[in-house]
Amino acid sequence: MDGPRVGKANVALATDAASPPEALREVAASKTGNLSRGLQDRQVQFIAIGGAIGAGLFLGAGEAIHKAGPGLLLDYAVSGMIVFLIARALGELAVYRPVSGSFASYATEFIGPWAGFLTGWSYWLNWVLAGIAEISAIGIYFHYWFPHLPQWIPALCAVAVLYTANMIAVRVYGEIEFWLALIKVITILALIAMGSVMILFGVWGAHGIANFSNLWAHGGFFPNGFSGLLLALPIAVFAFGGTEILGLTAGETKDPGKSLPKAFNGVVYRILIFYIGALLVIMTLTPWDQLDPTASPFVTVFARTGLPASGAIINFVIISAAVSSCNSGMFGTSRMLYAMACAKQAPGFLARVNARKVPSRCLAVSVAMMLVGVLLNYLMPAEVFTYAITGVLAFLIWTWAIIIISHLAYRRAVRAGTKPGVAFRLPGAPATNWIVLGFIALILVLMASNPDTRIAFYTSGAWFAVLVGIYLVARPGRRKRP
Repeated sequence: MDGPRVGKANVALATDAASPPEALREVAASKTGNLSRGLQDRQVQFIAIGGAIGAGLFLGAGEAIHKAGPGLLLDYAVSGMIVFLIARALGELAVYRPVSGSFASYATEFIGPWAGFLTGWSYWLNWVLAGIAEISAIGIYFHYWFPHLPQWIPALCAVAVLYTANMIAVRVYGEIEFWLALIKVITILALIAMGSVMILFGVWGAHGIANFSNLWAHGGFFPNGFSGLLLALPIAVFAFGGTEILGLTAGETKDPGKSLPKAFNGVVYRILIFYIGALLVIMTLTPWDQLDPTASPFVTVFARTGLPASGAIINFVIISAAVSSCNSGMFGTSRMLYAMACAKQAPGFLARVNARKVPSRCLAVSVAMMLVGVLLNYLMPAEVFTYAITGVLAFLIWTWAIIIISHLAYRRAVRAGTKPGVAFRLPGAPATNWIVLGFIALILVLMASNPDTRIAFYTSGAWFAVLVGIYLVARPGRRKRP
Protein backbone atom coordinates (compact mmCIF):
# COMPACT_ATOMS: atom_id res chain seq x y z
CA MET A 1 0.00 0.00 0.00
CA ASP A 2 2.82 2.45 0.83
CA GLY A 3 4.50 2.00 -2.54
CA PRO A 4 1.60 3.18 -4.73
CA ARG A 5 0.91 6.10 -2.42
CA VAL A 6 4.48 7.37 -2.75
CA GLY A 7 4.29 6.91 -6.49
CA LYS A 8 1.10 8.93 -6.73
CA ALA A 9 2.63 11.68 -4.63
CA ASN A 10 5.67 11.87 -6.91
CA VAL A 11 3.51 12.00 -10.02
CA ALA A 12 1.40 14.77 -8.48
CA LEU A 13 4.50 16.80 -7.56
CA ALA A 14 6.01 16.34 -10.98
CA THR A 15 2.78 17.33 -12.67
CA ASP A 16 2.51 20.40 -10.46
CA ALA A 17 6.00 21.49 -11.43
CA ALA A 18 5.06 21.34 -15.10
CA SER A 19 2.03 23.53 -14.25
CA PRO A 20 -0.27 23.14 -17.27
CA PRO A 21 -3.82 24.15 -16.29
CA GLU A 22 -5.35 20.86 -17.43
CA ALA A 23 -2.91 18.82 -15.35
CA LEU A 24 -3.52 21.01 -12.32
CA ARG A 25 -7.24 20.45 -12.60
CA GLU A 26 -6.68 16.68 -12.75
CA VAL A 27 -4.46 16.78 -9.67
CA ALA A 28 -7.01 18.93 -7.85
CA ALA A 29 -9.79 16.51 -8.75
CA SER A 30 -7.77 13.55 -7.42
CA LYS A 31 -7.10 15.36 -4.14
CA THR A 32 -10.77 16.08 -3.52
CA GLY A 33 -11.82 12.47 -3.97
CA ASN A 34 -15.15 11.53 -5.47
CA LEU A 35 -17.27 14.59 -4.70
CA SER A 36 -20.03 15.21 -7.21
CA ARG A 37 -19.99 18.33 -9.40
CA GLY A 38 -23.74 18.74 -9.02
CA LEU A 39 -24.09 22.47 -8.35
CA GLN A 40 -25.71 24.35 -11.22
CA ASP A 41 -24.81 27.91 -12.25
CA ARG A 42 -28.17 29.17 -10.90
CA GLN A 43 -27.47 27.61 -7.50
CA VAL A 44 -23.91 28.93 -7.31
CA GLN A 45 -25.11 32.48 -8.00
CA PHE A 46 -27.65 32.32 -5.18
CA ILE A 47 -25.20 30.65 -2.81
CA ALA A 48 -23.07 33.74 -3.38
CA ILE A 49 -26.08 35.94 -2.59
CA GLY A 50 -26.95 33.89 0.49
CA GLY A 51 -23.37 34.19 1.71
CA ALA A 52 -23.22 37.95 1.14
CA ILE A 53 -26.61 38.63 2.75
CA GLY A 54 -26.91 37.08 6.17
CA ALA A 55 -28.83 37.53 9.36
CA GLY A 56 -26.29 40.22 10.26
CA LEU A 57 -28.12 42.64 7.97
CA PHE A 58 -31.56 41.84 9.36
CA LEU A 59 -30.54 41.67 13.04
CA GLY A 60 -27.27 43.57 13.48
CA ALA A 61 -28.13 46.71 11.51
CA GLY A 62 -30.11 48.23 14.40
CA GLU A 63 -27.18 48.17 16.83
CA ALA A 64 -24.77 49.38 14.13
CA ILE A 65 -27.05 52.32 13.26
CA HIS A 66 -27.22 53.21 16.96
CA LYS A 67 -23.39 53.38 17.15
CA ALA A 68 -22.59 55.23 13.91
CA GLY A 69 -25.80 56.89 12.72
CA PRO A 70 -26.13 57.51 8.96
CA GLY A 71 -22.33 57.32 8.73
CA LEU A 72 -22.83 53.56 8.94
CA LEU A 73 -23.31 53.70 5.17
CA LEU A 74 -19.60 54.52 4.91
CA ASP A 75 -18.69 51.57 7.16
CA TYR A 76 -20.68 49.17 4.99
CA ALA A 77 -19.30 50.67 1.78
CA VAL A 78 -15.67 50.34 2.95
CA SER A 79 -16.23 46.85 4.41
CA GLY A 80 -18.05 45.80 1.25
CA MET A 81 -15.19 46.88 -1.00
CA ILE A 82 -12.69 45.04 1.21
CA VAL A 83 -14.82 41.88 1.06
CA PHE A 84 -15.09 42.29 -2.71
CA LEU A 85 -11.27 42.34 -2.97
CA ILE A 86 -11.07 39.23 -0.76
CA ALA A 87 -13.68 37.53 -2.97
CA ARG A 88 -11.74 38.39 -6.12
CA ALA A 89 -8.51 37.03 -4.62
CA LEU A 90 -10.29 33.81 -3.63
CA GLY A 91 -11.96 33.68 -7.03
CA GLU A 92 -8.60 33.84 -8.79
CA LEU A 93 -7.28 31.00 -6.66
CA ALA A 94 -10.48 28.98 -7.21
CA VAL A 95 -10.24 29.31 -10.99
CA TYR A 96 -6.56 28.33 -10.82
CA ARG A 97 -7.39 25.19 -8.81
CA PRO A 98 -11.08 24.44 -8.09
CA VAL A 99 -11.01 22.16 -5.02
CA SER A 100 -13.39 21.71 -2.12
CA GLY A 101 -10.67 22.52 0.44
CA SER A 102 -10.46 26.01 -1.06
CA PHE A 103 -8.49 28.47 1.08
CA ALA A 104 -7.18 25.75 3.43
CA SER A 105 -5.75 23.90 0.42
CA TYR A 106 -4.27 27.12 -0.97
CA ALA A 107 -2.75 27.90 2.44
CA THR A 108 -1.07 24.47 2.45
CA GLU A 109 0.23 24.93 -1.09
CA PHE A 110 1.47 28.52 -0.89
CA ILE A 111 2.24 29.13 2.81
CA GLY A 112 2.85 25.72 4.34
CA PRO A 113 1.10 22.68 5.83
CA TRP A 114 0.87 24.44 9.21
CA ALA A 115 -1.18 27.25 7.67
CA GLY A 116 -3.54 24.80 5.99
CA PHE A 117 -3.95 22.88 9.24
CA LEU A 118 -4.72 25.98 11.32
CA THR A 119 -7.02 27.45 8.68
CA GLY A 120 -8.99 24.27 8.01
CA TRP A 121 -9.69 23.45 11.64
CA SER A 122 -10.39 27.09 12.55
CA TYR A 123 -12.85 27.51 9.71
CA TRP A 124 -14.51 24.25 10.70
CA LEU A 125 -14.94 25.53 14.27
CA ASN A 126 -16.09 28.90 12.91
CA TRP A 127 -19.04 27.31 11.12
CA VAL A 128 -19.80 24.96 14.01
CA LEU A 129 -20.13 27.98 16.29
CA ALA A 130 -22.08 29.88 13.64
CA GLY A 131 -24.39 26.89 13.21
CA ILE A 132 -25.00 26.71 16.97
CA ALA A 133 -25.73 30.45 17.03
CA GLU A 134 -28.14 30.14 14.10
CA ILE A 135 -30.14 27.21 15.50
CA SER A 136 -30.33 29.16 18.77
CA ALA A 137 -31.69 32.15 16.82
CA ILE A 138 -34.27 29.88 15.18
CA GLY A 139 -35.46 28.76 18.61
CA ILE A 140 -35.59 32.35 19.87
CA TYR A 141 -37.59 33.68 16.94
CA PHE A 142 -40.08 30.81 17.05
CA HIS A 143 -41.20 32.39 20.35
CA TYR A 144 -42.93 35.05 18.25
CA TRP A 145 -45.61 32.48 17.36
CA PHE A 146 -45.12 29.99 20.21
CA PRO A 147 -44.03 31.90 23.34
CA HIS A 148 -43.93 28.83 25.58
CA LEU A 149 -42.21 26.46 23.16
CA PRO A 150 -38.85 25.26 24.59
CA GLN A 151 -36.03 26.80 22.58
CA TRP A 152 -34.25 23.50 21.95
CA ILE A 153 -37.18 21.93 20.03
CA PRO A 154 -37.05 24.22 16.92
CA ALA A 155 -33.23 24.00 17.10
CA LEU A 156 -33.33 20.19 17.02
CA CYS A 157 -35.90 20.14 14.21
CA ALA A 158 -33.76 22.50 12.09
CA VAL A 159 -30.66 20.34 12.55
CA ALA A 160 -32.56 17.13 11.72
CA VAL A 161 -34.18 18.51 8.56
CA LEU A 162 -31.00 20.11 7.21
CA TYR A 163 -28.89 17.04 8.02
CA THR A 164 -31.31 14.81 6.11
CA ALA A 165 -31.31 17.17 3.13
CA ASN A 166 -27.52 17.49 3.03
CA MET A 167 -27.13 13.69 3.19
CA ILE A 168 -29.12 13.21 -0.03
CA ALA A 169 -26.92 15.09 -2.52
CA VAL A 170 -25.05 18.36 -2.97
CA ARG A 171 -27.68 19.56 -5.43
CA VAL A 172 -30.26 19.37 -2.61
CA TYR A 173 -28.10 21.70 -0.51
CA GLY A 174 -27.82 24.00 -3.53
CA GLU A 175 -31.56 23.96 -4.14
CA ILE A 176 -32.41 24.71 -0.49
CA GLU A 177 -29.92 27.57 -0.46
CA PHE A 178 -31.33 28.90 -3.74
CA TRP A 179 -34.84 29.26 -2.34
CA LEU A 180 -33.74 30.59 1.05
CA ALA A 181 -31.56 33.20 -0.66
CA LEU A 182 -34.48 34.09 -2.91
CA ILE A 183 -36.63 34.85 0.16
CA LYS A 184 -33.98 37.27 1.44
CA VAL A 185 -33.59 38.94 -1.95
CA ILE A 186 -37.35 39.43 -2.38
CA THR A 187 -37.66 40.89 1.12
CA ILE A 188 -34.86 43.42 0.64
CA LEU A 189 -36.04 44.41 -2.83
CA ALA A 190 -39.58 44.85 -1.47
CA LEU A 191 -38.26 47.11 1.30
CA ILE A 192 -36.25 49.20 -1.18
CA ALA A 193 -39.18 49.46 -3.60
CA MET A 194 -41.81 50.38 -1.00
CA GLY A 195 -39.45 52.72 0.79
CA SER A 196 -38.51 54.47 -2.45
CA VAL A 197 -42.20 55.08 -3.23
CA MET A 198 -42.74 56.53 0.25
CA ILE A 199 -39.73 58.83 -0.16
CA LEU A 200 -40.61 60.01 -3.67
CA PHE A 201 -44.22 60.78 -2.76
CA GLY A 202 -43.43 62.22 0.67
CA VAL A 203 -45.58 59.80 2.64
CA TRP A 204 -46.34 61.04 6.16
CA GLY A 205 -45.63 58.64 8.97
CA ALA A 206 -45.28 58.48 12.72
CA HIS A 207 -41.88 60.21 12.55
CA GLY A 208 -42.73 62.88 9.99
CA ILE A 209 -42.32 63.02 6.24
CA ALA A 210 -39.92 60.50 4.70
CA ASN A 211 -37.08 62.64 3.39
CA PHE A 212 -33.39 62.39 2.57
CA SER A 213 -32.80 65.18 5.09
CA ASN A 214 -33.23 62.53 7.80
CA LEU A 215 -29.68 61.48 6.92
CA TRP A 216 -28.16 64.71 8.26
CA ALA A 217 -30.87 66.57 10.20
CA HIS A 218 -30.43 64.62 13.46
CA GLY A 219 -26.92 65.45 14.62
CA GLY A 220 -25.28 65.32 11.21
CA PHE A 221 -24.21 62.48 8.95
CA PHE A 222 -21.60 61.43 11.56
CA PRO A 223 -23.49 62.17 14.81
CA ASN A 224 -21.16 60.12 16.99
CA GLY A 225 -17.99 61.25 15.26
CA PHE A 226 -15.09 59.12 14.09
CA SER A 227 -15.23 56.93 17.20
CA GLY A 228 -18.79 55.91 16.30
CA LEU A 229 -17.65 54.81 12.87
CA LEU A 230 -14.87 52.70 14.38
CA LEU A 231 -17.19 51.09 16.96
CA ALA A 232 -19.63 50.05 14.23
CA LEU A 233 -16.95 48.82 11.81
CA PRO A 234 -16.57 45.27 13.27
CA ILE A 235 -20.38 44.89 13.13
CA ALA A 236 -20.37 45.89 9.46
CA VAL A 237 -17.52 43.48 8.73
CA PHE A 238 -19.27 40.63 10.54
CA ALA A 239 -22.37 41.16 8.39
CA PHE A 240 -20.39 40.04 5.32
CA GLY A 241 -19.21 36.80 6.93
CA GLY A 242 -20.11 33.79 4.80
CA THR A 243 -19.15 35.25 1.43
CA GLU A 244 -15.99 33.13 1.41
CA ILE A 245 -18.04 29.89 1.51
CA LEU A 246 -18.44 30.34 -2.24
CA GLY A 247 -14.86 29.07 -2.52
CA LEU A 248 -15.88 25.74 -0.97
CA THR A 249 -18.35 25.14 -3.82
CA ALA A 250 -15.49 25.08 -6.36
CA GLY A 251 -14.93 21.34 -6.01
CA GLU A 252 -18.60 20.55 -6.64
CA THR A 253 -19.55 23.14 -9.26
CA LYS A 254 -20.55 21.73 -12.62
CA ASP A 255 -18.70 24.39 -14.65
CA PRO A 256 -16.35 26.25 -12.26
CA GLY A 257 -14.59 28.17 -15.05
CA LYS A 258 -17.90 29.81 -16.00
CA SER A 259 -19.86 29.93 -12.75
CA LEU A 260 -17.21 31.03 -10.25
CA PRO A 261 -16.01 34.26 -11.95
CA LYS A 262 -19.61 35.34 -12.46
CA ALA A 263 -20.49 34.66 -8.82
CA PHE A 264 -17.38 36.33 -7.36
CA ASN A 265 -17.75 39.35 -9.65
CA GLY A 266 -21.35 39.84 -8.59
CA VAL A 267 -20.45 40.25 -4.91
CA VAL A 268 -19.81 44.01 -5.18
CA TYR A 269 -23.10 44.72 -6.97
CA ARG A 270 -25.07 42.74 -4.40
CA ILE A 271 -23.35 44.62 -1.60
CA LEU A 272 -24.17 48.01 -3.12
CA ILE A 273 -27.79 47.14 -3.88
CA PHE A 274 -28.79 45.04 -0.90
CA TYR A 275 -26.74 46.56 1.94
CA ILE A 276 -26.25 50.20 1.00
CA GLY A 277 -29.66 50.47 -0.70
CA ALA A 278 -31.58 48.90 2.19
CA LEU A 279 -29.85 50.94 4.90
CA LEU A 280 -30.22 54.15 2.90
CA VAL A 281 -33.97 53.60 2.63
CA ILE A 282 -34.30 52.66 6.31
CA MET A 283 -32.54 55.79 7.60
CA THR A 284 -34.34 58.02 5.11
CA LEU A 285 -37.75 56.77 6.22
CA THR A 286 -37.01 56.89 9.95
CA PRO A 287 -34.45 59.12 11.70
CA TRP A 288 -31.57 56.99 12.93
CA ASP A 289 -31.99 58.11 16.57
CA GLN A 290 -35.59 56.87 16.62
CA LEU A 291 -34.74 53.29 15.66
CA ASP A 292 -34.60 50.66 18.40
CA PRO A 293 -31.03 49.23 18.55
CA THR A 294 -32.35 45.94 19.97
CA ALA A 295 -34.90 45.36 17.18
CA SER A 296 -34.62 44.74 13.46
CA PRO A 297 -35.04 48.03 11.53
CA PHE A 298 -36.74 46.00 8.81
CA VAL A 299 -39.68 45.42 11.16
CA THR A 300 -39.97 49.17 11.75
CA VAL A 301 -39.97 50.02 8.05
CA PHE A 302 -42.47 47.33 7.05
CA ALA A 303 -44.74 48.40 9.92
CA ARG A 304 -44.75 51.98 8.55
CA THR A 305 -45.99 50.72 5.19
CA GLY A 306 -49.19 49.50 6.83
CA LEU A 307 -48.57 46.01 5.44
CA PRO A 308 -50.72 43.47 7.33
CA ALA A 309 -48.79 41.04 9.54
CA SER A 310 -45.49 42.81 8.78
CA GLY A 311 -43.98 41.54 12.04
CA ALA A 312 -44.80 37.92 11.20
CA ILE A 313 -43.40 38.33 7.68
CA ILE A 314 -40.06 39.71 8.89
CA ASN A 315 -39.90 37.07 11.62
CA PHE A 316 -40.29 34.39 8.94
CA VAL A 317 -37.56 36.02 6.84
CA ILE A 318 -35.17 36.18 9.80
CA ILE A 319 -35.80 32.50 10.55
CA SER A 320 -35.19 31.62 6.89
CA ALA A 321 -31.92 33.60 7.02
CA ALA A 322 -30.85 31.62 10.10
CA VAL A 323 -31.80 28.33 8.43
CA SER A 324 -29.82 29.40 5.34
CA SER A 325 -26.75 30.12 7.47
CA CYS A 326 -27.06 26.79 9.30
CA ASN A 327 -27.44 25.01 5.96
CA SER A 328 -24.25 26.69 4.73
CA GLY A 329 -22.57 25.72 7.99
CA MET A 330 -23.30 22.03 7.45
CA PHE A 331 -22.01 22.23 3.90
CA GLY A 332 -18.90 24.23 4.82
CA THR A 333 -17.85 22.17 7.83
CA SER A 334 -18.30 18.82 6.08
CA ARG A 335 -16.38 19.87 2.94
CA MET A 336 -13.55 21.46 4.89
CA LEU A 337 -13.24 18.42 7.14
CA TYR A 338 -13.27 16.11 4.12
CA ALA A 339 -10.56 18.13 2.36
CA MET A 340 -8.39 18.02 5.49
CA ALA A 341 -8.89 14.27 5.81
CA CYS A 342 -7.78 13.83 2.19
CA ALA A 343 -4.71 15.93 2.99
CA LYS A 344 -3.99 13.79 6.10
CA GLN A 345 -4.65 16.77 8.38
CA ALA A 346 -7.71 15.08 9.92
CA PRO A 347 -8.46 11.43 10.82
CA GLY A 348 -8.26 9.22 7.73
CA PHE A 349 -11.61 7.49 8.29
CA LEU A 350 -13.30 10.80 7.38
CA ALA A 351 -11.93 10.68 3.82
CA ARG A 352 -14.92 8.69 2.53
CA VAL A 353 -18.04 9.55 0.58
CA ASN A 354 -21.32 7.68 0.42
CA ALA A 355 -23.02 6.28 -2.68
CA ARG A 356 -24.40 9.75 -3.50
CA LYS A 357 -20.87 11.25 -3.32
CA VAL A 358 -21.57 13.13 -0.09
CA PRO A 359 -18.85 13.17 2.64
CA SER A 360 -21.34 11.63 5.06
CA ARG A 361 -18.90 10.88 7.87
CA CYS A 362 -17.63 14.47 7.93
CA LEU A 363 -21.21 15.70 7.84
CA ALA A 364 -22.13 13.44 10.77
CA VAL A 365 -19.21 14.72 12.88
CA SER A 366 -20.13 18.35 12.19
CA VAL A 367 -23.81 17.75 12.93
CA ALA A 368 -22.87 15.98 16.18
CA MET A 369 -21.13 19.20 17.26
CA MET A 370 -24.24 21.19 16.38
CA LEU A 371 -26.28 18.78 18.49
CA VAL A 372 -24.13 19.91 21.40
CA GLY A 373 -25.63 23.32 20.62
CA VAL A 374 -29.11 21.80 20.90
CA LEU A 375 -28.17 20.48 24.35
CA LEU A 376 -26.89 23.93 25.35
CA ASN A 377 -30.21 25.40 24.21
CA TYR A 378 -31.84 23.03 26.69
CA LEU A 379 -29.43 23.76 29.55
CA MET A 380 -28.74 27.50 29.10
CA PRO A 381 -31.11 28.95 26.47
CA ALA A 382 -30.52 32.58 27.44
CA GLU A 383 -26.72 32.54 27.01
CA VAL A 384 -25.91 30.05 24.25
CA PHE A 385 -26.37 32.47 21.32
CA THR A 386 -24.01 35.08 22.78
CA TYR A 387 -21.36 32.51 23.71
CA ALA A 388 -21.42 30.90 20.27
CA ILE A 389 -21.23 34.12 18.31
CA THR A 390 -18.28 35.67 20.18
CA GLY A 391 -15.61 33.53 18.50
CA VAL A 392 -16.94 33.69 14.95
CA LEU A 393 -15.53 37.10 13.99
CA ALA A 394 -11.95 36.25 15.03
CA PHE A 395 -11.90 33.04 12.97
CA LEU A 396 -13.48 34.87 10.04
CA ILE A 397 -10.72 37.52 10.13
CA TRP A 398 -8.06 34.78 10.18
CA THR A 399 -9.60 33.11 7.13
CA TRP A 400 -9.70 36.35 5.15
CA ALA A 401 -6.07 37.12 6.02
CA ILE A 402 -4.97 33.64 4.91
CA ILE A 403 -6.79 34.06 1.57
CA ILE A 404 -4.96 37.32 0.87
CA ILE A 405 -1.54 35.99 1.95
CA SER A 406 -2.03 32.83 -0.15
CA HIS A 407 -2.96 35.00 -3.12
CA LEU A 408 0.19 37.09 -2.69
CA ALA A 409 2.29 33.92 -2.74
CA TYR A 410 0.38 32.59 -5.77
CA ARG A 411 1.01 35.80 -7.72
CA ARG A 412 4.72 35.60 -6.87
CA ALA A 413 4.76 32.03 -8.20
CA VAL A 414 3.03 33.18 -11.40
CA ARG A 415 5.61 35.93 -11.91
CA ALA A 416 8.38 33.37 -11.32
CA GLY A 417 6.85 31.08 -13.94
CA THR A 418 6.30 28.15 -11.56
CA LYS A 419 2.48 28.42 -11.56
CA PRO A 420 0.06 29.16 -14.38
CA GLY A 421 -1.83 32.44 -14.40
CA VAL A 422 -5.57 32.75 -15.05
CA ALA A 423 -7.63 35.41 -16.78
CA PHE A 424 -9.80 36.12 -13.71
CA ARG A 425 -7.56 38.26 -11.47
CA LEU A 426 -7.66 40.44 -8.40
CA PRO A 427 -7.55 44.05 -9.62
CA GLY A 428 -4.64 46.17 -8.41
CA ALA A 429 -2.65 43.33 -6.84
CA PRO A 430 -0.33 43.34 -4.93
CA ALA A 431 -1.26 46.85 -3.68
CA THR A 432 -4.85 45.77 -2.99
CA ASN A 433 -3.55 42.77 -1.02
CA TRP A 434 -1.72 45.07 1.37
CA ILE A 435 -4.72 47.39 1.65
CA VAL A 436 -6.86 44.42 2.77
CA LEU A 437 -4.23 43.24 5.25
CA GLY A 438 -4.02 46.76 6.71
CA PHE A 439 -7.79 46.80 7.11
CA ILE A 440 -7.72 43.40 8.84
CA ALA A 441 -5.05 44.68 11.25
CA LEU A 442 -7.33 47.62 12.10
CA ILE A 443 -10.23 45.25 12.86
CA LEU A 444 -8.00 43.20 15.16
CA VAL A 445 -6.97 46.34 17.06
CA LEU A 446 -10.63 47.36 17.42
CA MET A 447 -11.56 43.88 18.66
CA ALA A 448 -8.76 43.86 21.23
CA SER A 449 -9.66 47.35 22.53
CA ASN A 450 -13.43 46.84 22.75
CA PRO A 451 -14.63 45.06 25.94
CA ASP A 452 -17.54 43.51 24.03
CA THR A 453 -15.25 41.70 21.57
CA ARG A 454 -12.09 41.34 23.63
CA ILE A 455 -13.15 37.93 24.93
CA ALA A 456 -13.35 36.63 21.35
CA PHE A 457 -9.85 37.97 20.72
CA TYR A 458 -8.39 36.05 23.68
CA THR A 459 -10.38 32.81 23.27
CA SER A 460 -9.39 32.57 19.60
CA GLY A 461 -5.78 33.13 20.64
CA ALA A 462 -6.06 30.18 23.03
CA TRP A 463 -7.58 28.05 20.24
CA PHE A 464 -4.68 28.81 17.90
CA ALA A 465 -2.18 28.04 20.66
CA VAL A 466 -3.79 24.59 21.11
CA LEU A 467 -3.76 23.96 17.35
CA VAL A 468 -0.10 24.93 17.08
CA GLY A 469 0.72 22.53 19.92
CA ILE A 470 -1.17 19.69 18.20
CA TYR A 471 0.55 20.43 14.90
CA LEU A 472 4.03 20.48 16.44
CA VAL A 473 3.41 17.14 18.15
CA ALA A 474 1.55 15.27 15.40
CA ARG A 475 2.85 17.08 12.29
CA PRO A 476 -0.26 16.10 10.26
CA GLY A 477 -0.25 16.35 6.50
CA ARG A 478 3.51 15.94 6.05
CA ARG A 479 4.41 13.66 3.17
CA LYS A 480 6.77 10.79 3.81
CA ARG A 481 9.93 10.94 1.69
CA PRO A 482 10.25 8.02 -0.73
